[in-house]
Amino acid sequence: MSPESQEFLATFVSESYYYWASVLMLLIHVGFLAYEGGAARTKNVLATMVKNLLTLSIVGLTFFFFGWWVYNAFSLFPFQGGIVGPWTDPASEGTVGEVLGLVQASYPWSPALGPNVADNLTGVFWFAFALFAMTTASILSGAVIERIKIGAYAILAMVLGSFTWVVAASWGWNPYGWLFTQLGYHDFGCSGLLHAVAGFFALGVLINLGPRVGKFDAQGKPRVIMPHNLPLTMVGLMLIFVGFYAFLAACVIFVPGQSMEITIYGTPMTLASVGVSTTLALSAGFIGAYIGSKADPFYTISGGLAGIISAAAAMDVYSPPIVILLAFVGAYTMPFVGNAVERAGIDDAVGAFAVHGYCGVFGSLMVGIFAAGYPQLDGIPTTNLWAQVIGVSICALLLGFLPGYGVSFVLNKFGLLRVSEEEEIAGLDLVDFGIEGYPEYSILSEQNGYTSQKNVPMAQASPKA
Repeated sequence: MSPESQEFLATFVSESYYYWASVLMLLIHVGFLAYEGGAARTKNVLATMVKNLLTLSIVGLTFFFFGWWVYNAFSLFPFQGGIVGPWTDPASEGTVGEVLGLVQASYPWSPALGPNVADNLTGVFWFAFALFAMTTASILSGAVIERIKIGAYAILAMVLGSFTWVVAASWGWNPYGWLFTQLGYHDFGCSGLLHAVAGFFALGVLINLGPRVGKFDAQGKPRVIMPHNLPLTMVGLMLIFVGFYAFLAACVIFVPGQSMEITIYGTPMTLASVGVSTTLALSAGFIGAYIGSKADPFYTISGGLAGIISAAAAMDVYSPPIVILLAFVGAYTMPFVGNAVERAGIDDAVGAFAVHGYCGVFGSLMVGIFAAGYPQLDGIPTTNLWAQVIGVSICALLLGFLPGYGVSFVLNKFGLLRVSEEEEIAGLDLVDFGIEGYPEYSILSEQNGYTSQKNVPMAQASPKA
């Protein structure tokens, strides 16, 4: 085989690897569609599912127009350079020149994202990152179901999915990011950089959005609002788990010219270890949440995701016993956090803060304890607790809670955040689309002598009676 053919084959294999990992990540969004649709009540199932479809489209477009540029442009900001400088010369050497090249390749008009044969990898990396961004916004989606205005959600999804988490990734999940280069922050599976940002962003929104009508009684005690289809919710989460195998596989750097797989931080790892650790974290998470929630089905199935997030930050470093331990502890404690949030008067419909916000912070902090002293690239500090505390605090508070609270506060002040009480009671399916998600229910009700809208005999409800 000629050198040119070998080079082409290596490029094609790498390109195919990220392409199919990204395609499989779409299962995360199939899962969110089913998960949130099942968690909603029948009167809101269509509105909930359509909102998930819009998440893909809104974040997909905004990530193309500016999110990908943010990731490449913000890595040196604010301590080593600005978002439009200090570079001026494309031929400049070192980090500045390399970052400049990446910034130019991330402009929406860049030929690197078009159908050219000179660059096979920039576009496929954009594809993978776009799926990461869509996943981040989808975490918010479940927390706010059944009462948020679709326009407000679109704005919040754009801010979270195409800006705030992208800044976090640029600083801490980037070979040039200052959280990594200056402090040694380590977060292979984005426990803090993605999940903590999204979970705390959702918490900020929920404070302004308020609970669903009827969620709390007159004394402020929470009532249970059951999913209309818990089996569908559980199947949805299983699809999310499948997608997360692909998500973590896409965190492995595998490009032509390498002699081994590495992380975004340049440290060695293997794809096989992702399979081992993810499976162990998923299994231990189920068991931890099952015990911690006293066999609650919703928390149990959510425990699989909680376990993965709790171990993901250093899945490239941890031995299997540590993965099992951290996944179990994170998932075991997750239901207590979810219940505490509810007792505080916050209506998180799917426990997004407990699963993503809490477990994201937990997973990031544990790196500073269980992987302390792990050597990174020359000139980069070893992993340490101080870096993890600073990094996850920036993610959770500066890039998560504050933007979520601030943007939703402004939307709420202008009356743009939440639907009216009348619309919420009627159901968003009828309000937004004029149809019900399960129209056969009304036929069955009529056959039984009752209307679908009111639990009164037909003879009393009919205007012709």
